[in-house]
Parts: sequence; structure tokens; C-alpha cells
Amino acid sequence: MAPWALLSPGVLVRSGHTVLTWGITLVLFLHDTALRQWEEQGELLMPLTFLLLVLGSLLLYLAVSLMDPGYVNVHPQEEAKEEQTAMVPQAIPLRRCGYCLVLPLRARHCRECRRCVRRYDHHCPWMENCVGERNHPLFVAYLALQLVVLLWGLHLAWSGLRFFQPWGLWLRSSGLLFFTFLLLSLFSLVASLLLASHLYLVASNTTTWEFISSHRITYLRQHQGNPFDRGLTRNLAHFFCGWPSGSWEMLWAEEEGDQGDSNQAV
Repeated sequence: MAPWALLSPGVLVRSGHTVLTWGITLVLFLHDTALRQWEEQGELLMPLTFLLLVLGSLLLYLAVSLMDPGYVNVHPQEEAKEEQTAMVPQAIPLRRCGYCLVLPLRARHCRECRRCVRRYDHHCPWMENCVGERNHPLFVAYLALQLVVLLWGLHLAWSGLRFFQPWGLWLRSSGLLFFTFLLLSLFSLVASLLLASHLYLVASNTTTWEFISSHRITYLRQHQGNPFDRGLTRNLAHFFCGWPSGSWEMLWAEEEGDQGDSNQAV
């Protein structure tokens, strides 16, 4: 591997996240927080649980940021055209990408990754990777676990803060812990909003890209509602377990047929 590859955005972002995670954890252990008090009293269950949760969140972060989000395989042009066209019902106009040939339904080309991603949700700069069909469930799991760690860390940081005068002495003894508390507060707010928004999108079988740009997406403009919404239970089962299986093209065609039947009945 070339030396300059170590300075790539992906390596820098993941390294920064790892250093920040363990740096905050170290601050919570070094100051007079409940975490340190448990350790000094020999009650190791809670500190070990906290460390395991931190490690779990970091491993989930690395898994989501490094795994294939669902890239569309690029085949030779004629083979791809014949194979992919056969998979698309005739009612659906073919979507084409100047880089990846025929696009499956709900896929989108990512300029940062330079690939088309199935069920594209968004490109996450904090992970330097797309969130798509393959890693979106893990992304939601990561947000949930990360929020638990952040809120616990927020409670631990607050437990170690002792406000007293003179302020100069307090700032020297507790300034770093107070800054950590503010940082954890900000991260907790962001993680909470992200988790809430993604749970809403998952429950309605919508992606961030589709929610924001529905007026510009051809296969959504043709429907009054969301053609992929099959109810809360089936949406969650399909998102987390892959059940019921089936292509998005077939679901879209079924919804189109149902709407056609309804219009004829009227």
C-alpha cells in the first residue's frame, strides 16, 4: 500500500472517530466520575459493561463504514442490458446511469463513492461510506447503541462535575471534563435526531434520498403515496430480516396494478 493511502479521507475519518471515542472514555476514567468511583471500590461490573458497549459501538461503526453498502455490479454492457432489462416489469421505465448502465429501482449513483448503490439512503461523511441496502440495518443498530453509550457517558461526565470558586482553579481541574460533557451533549442530540428520523423512515419503507427528493424521482412522482409501504410490521420485517423477499420492481408493479384496478372501479 502506498504511503499516501494512509492520508485518504476514509482512513483519517475512521482514525479520528476511534481516537475521539477512546479519548472521551479515558477522560471519564481519569476524572472523579462514578466510573472511577466504581473502579476504586472494586465494583468492576459497571465499568466493564461500559467498556464493552464502547467497544461494540466502535466495531459497529467500523463494520458499517467498511462494508459494501450494496453496490450495483457493473457487467459488460450487452450482458448487463439483457439481464437487467429482463428483471424490470414493462410498466416501469428503465432508469439509466452514465456510469453504471441500467439502474435498479431505488438505486442512485453516489458521486463520492463513484458507484451506484442499491436502495440508496445517503452518503455519510462521518463514515466515509454510503448507507444503502446492505448496511442500512447495521447503521440503525449502530445509532441505537451509540446513543446508549453517549447518554451513559453524559451521565458519567455530569457525576464528576463539581462547581466551585475560584473559577480559575475549577477550570484547571474540571475544564476538560466540562468540555467532554458539552461534546457528549452535542453528540447525543445529533444521534437522537438521526435515530428518530431513520426509525420513521424504516417504519414507512422510505429512504432519506426518497423522502427529500420525492418530487424529482420518476418512480415516486407517478404515485400519490409511497409505493413500497406495506405497513409497519412488514416494513420492519423486510428491513431487518429480509422478509418478505422480492425485488422493488415487483412491489412497484403490484402497487401500480392496484392503483389501476382502483381507478377502473371508480
